[in-house]
Amino acid sequence: MNPIVLKEKISEFLKEDLGFGDLSVAFLPGGTPLSGSFIAKQSGIICGQEIPQATYDLLGHATYKPRIPEGAPVKAGDIIGTVSGTAQTLLSGERVTLNLIQRMSGIATQTTHFVKLLDDATIRITDTRKTAPGLRLFDKYAVSVGGGFNHRFDLTGGIMLKDNHIALAGGVTQALAAVKRHVGPLTPVEVEVETEEELRQAVAGGANVIMFDNQNPETIKQWRQLVPKTIKVEASGEITAESISTFKGCGADFISIGNLTNDVTPLDIGFLVAGAVKS
Repeated sequence: MNPIVLKEKISEFLKEDLGFGDLSVAFLPGGTPLSGSFIAKQSGIICGQEIPQATYDLLGHATYKPRIPEGAPVKAGDIIGTVSGTAQTLLSGERVTLNLIQRMSGIATQTTHFVKLLDDATIRITDTRKTAPGLRLFDKYAVSVGGGFNHRFDLTGGIMLKDNHIALAGGVTQALAAVKRHVGPLTPVEVEVETEEELRQAVAGGANVIMFDNQNPETIKQWRQLVPKTIKVEASGEITAESISTFKGCGADFISIGNLTNDVTPLDIGFLVAGAVKS
């Protein structure tokens, strides 16, 4: 992750959490040296090993040592990393650190699960812009750690003409013609289609990527035959863990899944300092 942006984001999160200070530590010996461990409480894929040190660097003095590589599987009871520093730094940074690592590991775990269920090396699973506000950097990074790929990061990352844009322009042909007059050679144009006629218009209009929206695997196979190999095909819409395996061999180049980052179950990870009783 970009270290400058990472620092800026974590600084925002710490400001939100600390307010005028950490009252829980304010009246205790905050300068006391402590050591602690981050411990997985369930199986999954670990993600966010940069987060602890970046957080501690903003708060004071502490050194974090990862015990498990980024993107590696963990099981309940595994120590994912250890830290030593002052009590003030370790305890004041605990919640922000855990919130991020838990969420990122949950996304990485879910992404790996989808990749395994699809079981098709010819199709890349991608995320969408359905990320939590302020967390897109972390969410999309976690998808890549889990074996997925990133779709555009923001509205400047490419042109995507969806149903509302097409309606605004008066049709697929008109929408493509309008944007093609202005885009440079490095700006891809993707078009969402819902009918075979829209698909033919997208091909004729020179789309770089065509999204088959809410289509079943059999329709995707049929429509793929109408698309030149120079144009990439993306499948999207209501694809779940229960249905993803049916898309194996459908011919799409990408399958985008909003729920990778939109329906997140954080991985349960705890933090304990030496001498604390495990609950």
